[in-house]
Amino acid sequence: MTDIAQAIIDRPFRTCLWYSCIGLVAILFAYQIFLFSNVVLYALVNPSSTAFMRYQSSQLKDKEILFQWVDYAKMSNSIKRAVIASEDSGFTEHFGVEWGYIKKAFQYNLRQSENQNPRIRGGSTLTQQLAKNLFLSPSRSYLRKAQELIITYMLETILSKKRILELYLNTSQFGESVFGIGAASQFYFKKPAQMLSNAEAARLAVLLPNPDDYGRRFRSAYLNRRTSIILRRMPLVEIPK
Repeated sequence: MTDIAQAIIDRPFRTCLWYSCIGLVAILFAYQIFLFSNVVLYALVNPSSTAFMRYQSSQLKDKEILFQWVDYAKMSNSIKRAVIASEDSGFTEHFGVEWGYIKKAFQYNLRQSENQNPRIRGGSTLTQQLAKNLFLSPSRSYLRKAQELIITYMLETILSKKRILELYLNTSQFGESVFGIGAASQFYFKKPAQMLSNAEAARLAVLLPNPDDYGRRFRSAYLNRRTSIILRRMPLVEIPK
């Protein structure tokens, strides 16, 4: 085959590859615009469900998702402090991502993998967790983590810390089918979120890292110890006003 003939054959392939790449970039850009528009919407509108809720609902075919929105002003300050003390003590100071914590979590998880230990540690801030809850699946991959970071910066750019915490407390999972502090306070303590004590708030906050499991052993010795730790940390953290 001559060089001219080979060039004629290769040209349509290169052209097709070029347009495919352009199309892929356009799709990815359009998806980011879609996500950004939703973040802007959530500055004004309370979500009725999230990607994480819908995923969990698909897994629990015989259970109904429990969810009840509670305005920020109608939540006790105890639950706000407890969640920040438990999950992200620097919440009011950072811009969505704590790179030092991510690095430590990566190194820890690498050691766990080398030792064939399934326990892993997250380095996500409240804003990162909210990004995952609102828009993403529970799967773990570098691609999903990259998308989570992009959404995190969108949230921090558009929303106030107060609104981020309000959304987080209303959309986080507190049990197998329990989402949001309104449903959680009723499910575990039979009272509204406004009436939660420090101890009750700390007990709910300890569920967040593993709500499916911890919700089933709500009074375990391990959760008792974790609750005590959070109670000691609560006076040390700031909450958005």
